[in-house]
Amino acid sequence: MVGIIEVAQHAGVSTATVSRALNGKANVSARARERVLKSAQELGYVASSSAYTLATGKAKNIGVVVPFIDRWFFSTILEGAVNAIVNRGYDVTLYSLSGGNENRNRIFDELVLRKRVDGVLTIALRLSESELKKLAELEKPIIGIGGPIPGARSISIDDEGAGRLATAHLISLGHTKIGMISGSPVTQMEFHQPYLRMTGYHEALLDANLDFHPQWMAEATFTIDGGYHAAKQMLGKPQNAPTAIFCAGDEIAFGAIQAARDLGLRVPQDISVVGIDGHPLAEFYGLSTVDQKVMNQGSKAADTLIDNLESGDKKDLKNFEQLTIWPIDLVVRSSTARRTDS
Repeated sequence: MVGIIEVAQHAGVSTATVSRALNGKANVSARARERVLKSAQELGYVASSSAYTLATGKAKNIGVVVPFIDRWFFSTILEGAVNAIVNRGYDVTLYSLSGGNENRNRIFDELVLRKRVDGVLTIALRLSESELKKLAELEKPIIGIGGPIPGARSISIDDEGAGRLATAHLISLGHTKIGMISGSPVTQMEFHQPYLRMTGYHEALLDANLDFHPQWMAEATFTIDGGYHAAKQMLGKPQNAPTAIFCAGDEIAFGAIQAARDLGLRVPQDISVVGIDGHPLAEFYGLSTVDQKVMNQGSKAADTLIDNLESGDKKDLKNFEQLTIWPIDLVVRSSTARRTDS
């Protein structure tokens, strides 16, 4: 295996220069850095992770903690984060909390604290005070995705605003009978996204002086199947059914569209449907949706975390509360249309 000595001899520089060049240190001339990188590539040099850790005290490894891996939202954010981390030359250690609280305690009490990771990225997790304290003591910066984390940086969409935007879109098309399929209590996430999106729905109705009708409100899991069964119940009595439905997630909306069609309703002539997410299948279904660019959230969070690690400023390794609101866009497709007989 090619080592640092062979690279130095090939490039005609000292081993110290090779070390500084490969580790991205500033005190190396551009010409020397170019020669070192070219030699390393030609010789097939692969840096030893253990040697790097001994020399720098860093592992070049990011820990990513996610509640689930087998759901579209989480796997998509994870894909964006992992791609960004690997592109920056770091390894990834993935921790899944699907094993419950015991698994979560073990991750934060033992695994993350073994100094195998330089920083931690969490997805849809509101860390406790004790979890944050442990990370802070080891100067491990953290960034979260999904909502505000007291004492840590985070990225999140305005879920309440997203619910308001989706509902306002239906109102702008002349709909006055607007239902909503929200997330069920068992799917309430740690940042309460279903509740916040429902609050936005209520606010939009209130702003338009429209009444809220409990019979036009349903709960479902964030799945196509959940949306299908909830919408079928809501639309099953045509004489008392809404003309439009706001769904708290795109997969719920896909199920609602299918339920409407199975009941003989036309989308959007008889029923308009709008969702939130920007799911890749939204275009196939013709779904109008509030796009939150899920994969980009993952890559942005990962890049921000690594920027903090590599800044050279000690203060960037410290955790402090800072919420970045992620932009959203309303994408209008064929699942929503103007109501002509309201």
